[in-house]
Amino acid sequence: MLEPSTPTRRLSEVSIAIALAAVLSLLRVKLPHLLYGGSISLHMLPLLLVSVRHGLRAGVAAGTAYGIVNFLLTPYFVHPIQLILDYPVAFGCLGTAVAFGRAPSSAARLAAGFTLACICRYFAHAISGFVYFGDLAPEGTPAWSYSLIYNGSYLLPETILTLLVGLPIARRLAITGAPNRETHHGD
Repeated sequence: MLEPSTPTRRLSEVSIAIALAAVLSLLRVKLPHLLYGGSISLHMLPLLLVSVRHGLRAGVAAGTAYGIVNFLLTPYFVHPIQLILDYPVAFGCLGTAVAFGRAPSSAARLAAGFTLACICRYFAHAISGFVYFGDLAPEGTPAWSYSLIYNGSYLLPETILTLLVGLPIARRLAITGAPNRETHHGD
């Protein structure tokens, strides 16, 4: 059996997480009021789990790779910088879930890490929305407000859903396989 910290096991888990995230992205709730993209799914969860199991580098790499896969599954962009912000950067931000500790951490630390990662993703989308979609804001609505509200309307429920489903899973995985070590950001 492979030790939890071997590079082969880590690569295998990251690859499976990316594939699972892609499948979960297809099982989503589309919100009718979001004309320019955004839906609710559990696709962030496998990527967050990679981060708390294997650290910042593995989490960012998994999120970035998934962002590219997500773009390939649902390609939409108006500018190359927007593409980078909305896909590899936004999902790469999910690697920050390890900021408050690796699994096994307390539920509060895991929740804080998951929430921080989701907030980082939110701001990547909000910046993209402000710069590239701000002109779509209703008359009299500032572009920043429009982008923050638009992106929050699907990312807030997605974050809550991910926390509700993900925290019990993260705690269970901590018991069954993650190495018990302090947070180490530079795998």
